[in-house]
Amino acid sequence: METSSAAQNDAQDSCFPLAQTVPNVARSPGRGLLHRVRELNARSFKARANVPTYVWCAIFTALGGFCFGFDTGSIGPLIVMPQFQQHFFRDEAIDPTVQGLVVSSILLTASLSSLLSGPLSNRISRIRTISLGAVVFAAGSAIACASGHLPQLFVGRCIAGVGEGIFLSAITVYTVEISPTSSRGRLGAVVQLFITIGIASGFFVCYGTSRIHSSLSWRFPLGMQSIVSIILAAGCPFLPHSPRWLHHVGRHGEARTAWERLGVSAAEVEKTEQATQREEVPREGFWKEMNQMWRKGIRARTALGVFLSGMQQASGIDGVLYYAPILFSQAGLSSTTSSFIASGISGLVLMICTFLCQFFTDTWGRRPSMIYGGSVVAGSMLTIGMLYASGATDHASGRWAVIALIYIFVIVFTCTWAICVRIICSEIQPTRTRAAVSSLGQCANWGVNWLIAFSTPLFLAKSSSGPYFLFGACSLLTTLVCLAFQPETRGASLEEVDEAFTQPPWKSLLGSTSLFGRRHRRGESGQRQPSENEDELELDVIHLPEVRFGGPWHYAHRLTDDRLARLLQVPEYLAARDSEAHRSTTQNVQSD
Repeated sequence: METSSAAQNDAQDSCFPLAQTVPNVARSPGRGLLHRVRELNARSFKARANVPTYVWCAIFTALGGFCFGFDTGSIGPLIVMPQFQQHFFRDEAIDPTVQGLVVSSILLTASLSSLLSGPLSNRISRIRTISLGAVVFAAGSAIACASGHLPQLFVGRCIAGVGEGIFLSAITVYTVEISPTSSRGRLGAVVQLFITIGIASGFFVCYGTSRIHSSLSWRFPLGMQSIVSIILAAGCPFLPHSPRWLHHVGRHGEARTAWERLGVSAAEVEKTEQATQREEVPREGFWKEMNQMWRKGIRARTALGVFLSGMQQASGIDGVLYYAPILFSQAGLSSTTSSFIASGISGLVLMICTFLCQFFTDTWGRRPSMIYGGSVVAGSMLTIGMLYASGATDHASGRWAVIALIYIFVIVFTCTWAICVRIICSEIQPTRTRAAVSSLGQCANWGVNWLIAFSTPLFLAKSSSGPYFLFGACSLLTTLVCLAFQPETRGASLEEVDEAFTQPPWKSLLGSTSLFGRRHRRGESGQRQPSENEDELELDVIHLPEVRFGGPWHYAHRLTDDRLARLLQVPEYLAARDSEAHRSTTQNVQSD
């Protein structure tokens, strides 16, 4: 068996001329280049057992996403609880306007306070901004939990919204900045995963507490989200700062220490520091920082990020989540229990889909996810609108079709737009404008969200089909904008992103960045050659043990000996190559 294995190794080594050009390395399985690859590969699998620190940091800060999702999932069922209505409205019917204000009040203040998140993140750091926002959110939730009258509930939710607006966009920026290029999409999706876990938890916690015949039925969910946010606020000071922020404020020594604490590979750190040095700019005042994102070369990215953030909510997703019990009741599930269960199932679907799809975010690409996902989202909403407008919902089959389409809408939205939009908004920006644009995008997101949350019950009272037609039209418009203007940013370096936004918009559709997010170039022979972006990907795969897709063997067959040795830093080969080059130069000089 050993002889067979050695023969196989020799056969594989012979596929590479490198094994024949390096002195004392050729034909030696113990020292050959491919054996070096195998050794690194085995070492990487062993290292995967130790989860890098940056993964734990992304998971812990994502508790802020859980708080946001829990409030989203719980407030809809909470306001239709008999105990809640008895406490605040006695025996009077709840007015749709008041209902909309109770739900949307947190979003109004969140949209305004999110504008402060960017400047705060640049001044006091991403981590301290998250902690500050969590403290404010906890205080607001506690006030709402202790409410004896409706005005106190409004005040509590408004204060909670201030905290929510501060911490949520800072979490996204922090996660994107501490993540290696190869896993940026997957880690960026962790926030969305926790949001969906919060939504599902909110639905089912309210379903469980609805059986309590006291005000504890609605106070418990509000108190629970306050406790979680306190845990977030208390834990954040122990996390490392974003190394990119440390570079931005001139603390370069601390940045290197932070990279080491996070567990990011040396190759990734070197690549990131080079890019950071190229874009480093002096710190400026608040208004100058805000003006930076509208300067030439940046304004197109800002406009795209803010547009996508706002239109993500115009798809109607939070209208569906906030008022899921009402929508399912309108679709034919008459009992409160049935509509609660259907709402909870939609929350579970969100959570499961997000968990599964986050592993494929860096495989599918951002552009195809937005375009194909938007097509299905728009089609689902428009079809529901047509079913209501045509009267098909008067029959059982039509009502079940509406319920099925709502689930299709939720699943596809979760797998595509919900994961990609926040990531796109952050990763298309340079460090100096990333926090400001993310906060502006979050402001647009919550501003539209507030309009949807406030107007949906009023809209539904006037027309069953109207809201769905509106949501479908907005989703279709967003899909067309993505088709025309959005480049692929998956795995792209800052230079490639810069180049993508300096080209005419129509080149996003017809240029080198294809619909499927693949970046290739062809040589003079017409054969496919790996792009510089693939060089970076190969570098990540070989040097980063945390990469889950592929490995050194997956990419080795695409590399020339020189490139593979350069990436692996094989000393014997590099020394032999340099010696050969020096000898050749000397001979040429002597012959002249």
